[in-house]
Amino acid sequence: MSEAGLEQKYIKEAFDTNWVVPLGPNVNAFEKDLEQFVGEGKQVVALSSGTAAVHLALIACGVKPGDEVCVQSFTFCASSHPITYLGATPVFIDSEKDTWNMDPELLEQAILDRKAKTGKYPKAIIPVALYGMPYNIARIMEIADKYGIPVIEDAAEGMGSRYKGQVLGTFGQYGVLSFNGNKMITTSGGGALICANEADKNKIMWYATQAREAYPYYQHEQIGYNYRLSNICAGIGRGQMTIVNDHIAHHKHIQALYAQLLKAIPGIQLHEAPNAEYDANYWLCTITLDPSLRIEGQENAYKETVKSAVGGAAGVIHQVDSPTTDCQPNDNVEALRVYLLAHQIEARPLWKPMHKQPVYAQSPAYVNGMSEAIFKVGMCLPSGPMVSDEDVRYIVETIKKAIL
Repeated sequence: MSEAGLEQKYIKEAFDTNWVVPLGPNVNAFEKDLEQFVGEGKQVVALSSGTAAVHLALIACGVKPGDEVCVQSFTFCASSHPITYLGATPVFIDSEKDTWNMDPELLEQAILDRKAKTGKYPKAIIPVALYGMPYNIARIMEIADKYGIPVIEDAAEGMGSRYKGQVLGTFGQYGVLSFNGNKMITTSGGGALICANEADKNKIMWYATQAREAYPYYQHEQIGYNYRLSNICAGIGRGQMTIVNDHIAHHKHIQALYAQLLKAIPGIQLHEAPNAEYDANYWLCTITLDPSLRIEGQENAYKETVKSAVGGAAGVIHQVDSPTTDCQPNDNVEALRVYLLAHQIEARPLWKPMHKQPVYAQSPAYVNGMSEAIFKVGMCLPSGPMVSDEDVRYIVETIKKAIL
């Protein structure tokens, strides 16, 4: 039976057996599939989103109002927003050059400086597998163990990525996965938290199901959340798990094809793993543009404000008065995005570093300029399961035509 057929089968079973709730046979089976996939004897809790997984992991690590959490700056806001949900403060750590992920040396500097300034160590560390690229987890874990700080691996973009052969999300105390519509596999919306053992899994499960005490009526002594994955969505996930390795292989193939076709274009650099220890899933293929590269229409970049959602946004955005901010991609990067869009190709800017987001203007940040510099010159190219070899060739040919 095909993957789509299996999805429909599991969804039908959920309706037929009246398991149209955030628990049930599909949820249990999906968790088992995930546990087998990540290995290392880990336990997995299926949740409503990757953001929920970050939130619950922070709670399980004891993060409370007034605490601080070290988190990668070069990431999507779901890595940092849950810290603020708890009344804690994110401490942003800039990137290293090769992986674009958390710089371990800056991390240690931040830990020591926060201890000197606040009298206590940060409560957790959140590295992020940016676009599926593994972080230097060996060094991060060494630092975390040295100071007794738990690590929450945000592998939402890195499902199936490995460091020295081990799946991301299985090194730290907790590991975050996402099954949003654009991820390596999808449950339409959803996520999961990888836990070190059954006790941790049960703690997360308890918080995710409203934190009920063992009485015949509803007794609540702590705040809980409605964060479990629905049995319907888990049915989709069970079907998707049958082709997850195929998806990962396809993304790697697309990355290799981009590498082959882009190498002859001066001024365009494809981001690649620094060495064989970093086995990236290449969830998104990313490039950087030399600032001297001239692109058709570059003189018109940022002349008008954006009128609709860009880059997969949900569709509801605040209108702005100015088309520019104090930290944005270079004019040639924006011009290439617009040029590609005019040729039916959706390319996207990289994540804007969190320490440059106005909402985090007051948060501590330990920066070396790396993430901001990459953001200014970088771009994401199409690389999903539906992107064909012909699509990649068309994209690269269109990039060539855009260059003056």
